[in-house]
Amino acid sequence: MRNPVRRSAPPTRLAIILALLCALCAGLLHAPLQAFAADVEELMRQGRDAMAEGRLEDAEAAYLAVPAPGEGTQEDEGEYASARMQVARLRLAREDFDGAVQAARDVLAHFSGHAEAKNLIASIERDRMPGWERFLKDCQRFLPSLLSGAGMTLLLVFCTIIISPIGGLIIALGRLSSFRVLRMPCWFIIWLFRGTPLLLQLFFIYYGLPSLGITLRPLTAALIGLGVNYSAYLAEIIRAGIESIPAGQMEAAKALGMTYGQAMRRVIIPQTYKRLIPPVANEFTALIKDTALVSTIAMVELMRAADQMFNTYFNVTAIILAGVIYLFFTTVFTFIFERIEERVGIYEKR
Repeated sequence: MRNPVRRSAPPTRLAIILALLCALCAGLLHAPLQAFAADVEELMRQGRDAMAEGRLEDAEAAYLAVPAPGEGTQEDEGEYASARMQVARLRLAREDFDGAVQAARDVLAHFSGHAEAKNLIASIERDRMPGWERFLKDCQRFLPSLLSGAGMTLLLVFCTIIISPIGGLIIALGRLSSFRVLRMPCWFIIWLFRGTPLLLQLFFIYYGLPSLGITLRPLTAALIGLGVNYSAYLAEIIRAGIESIPAGQMEAAKALGMTYGQAMRRVIIPQTYKRLIPPVANEFTALIKDTALVSTIAMVELMRAADQMFNTYFNVTAIILAGVIYLFFTTVFTFIFERIEERVGIYEKR
């Protein structure tokens, strides 16, 4: 005897009723959600239209009517933050700083990581500080980076001060040589590096030499550019100083049996360097400012650090502080060279 095949029982009336109720509830819930989203979108549109027409109070009222998350659905989260930030901007425009801060805090109450609201509150608090307190905070924020750049500036200055007098002396002596094979190359170096801008020379050394297979680091390129350029300028200063010594000095030295090199080393140059201090001091003071040009070849020195701070914060205090540091450096160098001039007695007291 075979067992009868069981067939699935048709849905009962209760199951059908439950399915219908679920569908009805879903429809009833979905309709208000759509209506709510439409209301939020309509409020945002009203606010934008009112702002375009210059009705700022109506725009603020429309944006304030946008409900916060939790009062409706999760769909209004972005719209709520956008609406409240628009309210904050409108209040800020009419200098209602407390109201603007409150609107931004409303956003942070629901979205604690909202960057725009945090930045707005920080900006308002900064603007409401006394001028001296704001300046001190700016100094605290900018000085570490500026001082780091100033250290690189001093490194460039000191290295150039060491390199350029030696190079200038060699070029000057070659320029004064009676041998054409030495005189003409030295003349060419002076003509080339004094006749072209330092910025162009830095560009060629850093950006142009790689096309010839020579790639240099920014610091190396900066030292070569500054060293050769100032060597050319100092060569002319040294040459003029040597030629200012009466010719009788050389003749007297030769009469004593000295060679040309001995006469230059023992008689001429010791008298020359005293006369060179004022123009050389002027060149080295200009060098402090010319180091700002190396910022164009990716060197992070004082000027580039100030430029980066300004482009980041759009705060002119960074530029002012950089100017103060440059003034401090030039003042110190000027004072040092004035003391040297007094010690060597360049000028006769009348």
